[in-house]
Amino acid sequence: MTMPTPPQLDAAFAQVSAAIEQAEGRKIDFLKEPWEAIEKGAIKLLGGPFNPQTMEHQVVALGLSVVFARRLNADHNAFWFPSREAAEGASLGFPEALIMLSPFGAVVDALSQARLARLDDIQKDIRTSLAQVKFGAGGGGAPQRIGPEDYMRLFDPGFVQIVALDPVKSSQTWTTPPDRLAGEVRDAINRAQKLPAELKKQMEGQLVTALQRMEPGKPLIAQVARAPRVCEVVGLLFGTTTATGSAPEEFWMDVVMPFLFLGAPDKFPELEGQELEAAKQGIDPMLLFLDVVPYLYKSPEEEGLLNAFPGSTLGLPHEGFGAIQNLRLVKVGLDAIKEPISKFDEKKTRASIAAFAESVKKQTGEVKLQGQDEAKQMLDAAMVLLNDLKRVVESDKLVCVRRLTEAEAASDPALSLVRQALTAPRIILSSS
Repeated sequence: MTMPTPPQLDAAFAQVSAAIEQAEGRKIDFLKEPWEAIEKGAIKLLGGPFNPQTMEHQVVALGLSVVFARRLNADHNAFWFPSREAAEGASLGFPEALIMLSPFGAVVDALSQARLARLDDIQKDIRTSLAQVKFGAGGGGAPQRIGPEDYMRLFDPGFVQIVALDPVKSSQTWTTPPDRLAGEVRDAINRAQKLPAELKKQMEGQLVTALQRMEPGKPLIAQVARAPRVCEVVGLLFGTTTATGSAPEEFWMDVVMPFLFLGAPDKFPELEGQELEAAKQGIDPMLLFLDVVPYLYKSPEEEGLLNAFPGSTLGLPHEGFGAIQNLRLVKVGLDAIKEPISKFDEKKTRASIAAFAESVKKQTGEVKLQGQDEAKQMLDAAMVLLNDLKRVVESDKLVCVRRLTEAEAASDPALSLVRQALTAPRIILSSS
């Protein structure tokens, strides 16, 4: 099974493999030679103890991570899949069992211990785990194969949601011991009437069990390094007052936020060059609207998160989250979007797009448009998210950008039912 290597990793491998061969003065079979032999050349490149903070050392680790990945591909059909939480931008998955591995992280650990042969131990552990899945008593035949798309859905936090948090409730939650929270969450799951019984069982097995496994009596936030996702989700359960829907990060950056900063202009530039030719070819005017119409409001663009929240305004939802590296819940400042979101009006935006379409029609004549259904779906989704965002900003609460996986986004409606049960009044009927 061939395994395409992400371009940035392929470039690192080409650079490092050539440098090691030059240092050793011979051709090296990176797929088959022992790690000890490869390590001799790597040591010459490092020029001393491995330091993960040094750029040159990071490149060496990236190049060797490709070697490790290719060995795992040769032995177990491992494959790369995009993962925004991985330092190298991708992780390895395995088709016969749900095992995720960061080759870069494994190589960094091995180099830090000056023992690349440690990677053989990791490979043996993976071989054992795969064998247990394949020949386990509950196997029932060949296991279902898992592909890169499945791993992305489960592990890549490529979706984004913007939430309004009650700072008092969320802080109280994060400073409460997990054993106390577990009981409240279990009760809320049981009270969520619209939640199917099977889903209740699944959520209790995942969320409540995770809380019960943590150290009792110790604040939840003090254990964030041990279970960052549990801390995030539980804080959101108790503290969220309103939230937007979830959408891919690229959709927020390329469609939603541009619509916000574009506003509802009534004057449009004349099309020329490539844009005019694209219009004559039938590209939907909405897409041209996003591409050629100047913004009415100033945008942070590449300087900020989602091209809307400047880096200088980003922060932690609670100081305890400083203990983790891959933060998925980020507090954001609203200065850059306050004016455009306060003036956002869906009807005016749609009318502006329609007026632009008429302007395009005058310049091109009658043209058969391509992809109208897709453009309409994009526009409708963007308008829903912008109306949601307006409600979040107007809530006057702590606003955070939340990154989540596609699977987490799909489960968010169920979490909303539990959230409603947590905040709903408990009515006790008694008879005298």
